[in-house]
Amino acid sequence: MKKESLDIPDVSAANGAGQTAGLRVNHAGARHIQSVGRALDILEALAIERDGLTLSELAGRVALNPSTCHHLIATLVSRGYLVHLGRSRGYALAQKLHELVRLADQEADPAELLKHDLRKLGERLGHGVQLAVLSETSLLTKLRYPGPDQSLNEPDEITKMTALHATATGKAILAWIPDTELVRIISSNGLNAYTDNTITSLSGLVEELRLVRRRGYAIDNEEMKDGLICMGVALREVGGAVIASFSVTFPAELATEEYRSNLSRSLITASHDFSNTLLKHSH
Repeated sequence: MKKESLDIPDVSAANGAGQTAGLRVNHAGARHIQSVGRALDILEALAIERDGLTLSELAGRVALNPSTCHHLIATLVSRGYLVHLGRSRGYALAQKLHELVRLADQEADPAELLKHDLRKLGERLGHGVQLAVLSETSLLTKLRYPGPDQSLNEPDEITKMTALHATATGKAILAWIPDTELVRIISSNGLNAYTDNTITSLSGLVEELRLVRRRGYAIDNEEMKDGLICMGVALREVGGAVIASFSVTFPAELATEEYRSNLSRSLITASHDFSNTLLKHSH
């Protein structure tokens, strides 16, 4: 019996040389559309050559005849993925690709995914909440929802950027990073004192971070500002890596053992829920 061909014609992608782009089955049994693969080859070639390539240059790079290459380019230009720079410069990637990248980053951003959940948590607890990430050696607050108590004067975000050792969000992240990374961050930012309670020695910070891992939460015990306490927990992605942290801020006068205990349980439960939300969106 004659074996059936594995090339299934795709009449919508016929090129100018009489070739037909179709579905091809590789050795693993996966189907690939030839015209899509060729279009991606073009995008990848132009990603390397940021100044653009002419039609003949591009056809040579992706091993296509000029007619086939021109049809694919025309489609990509019409969809906004490529831009024509003129006859001498040819074609280059257009802004639409960058927009897609930004949208993808936004979808994966913990601050974007958790903004409604974090706001609800703050409302339920009756305090201000914030979410932060580690960027190089700096602590960046990505979300912040103030609490109902407007008399609380929280530290400014610029100061907190280099104060990971004195903040609950910072310590919640530092507790889970490698020792070499911890030393690099402290070497860059220092261990500045903000109140009498601030930890200003590396040995003291290492011991504090050990307690964070044991308890499951971090605490800023009036270390950034007198009269203000923060409790924070880490957020994890697939594989368990810490990608962010969030914390709640409240006045020191409320900080009885019972209050701290109840609050810490609420934060740890929320961290599990938030991490599961991130996990679902990673698939």
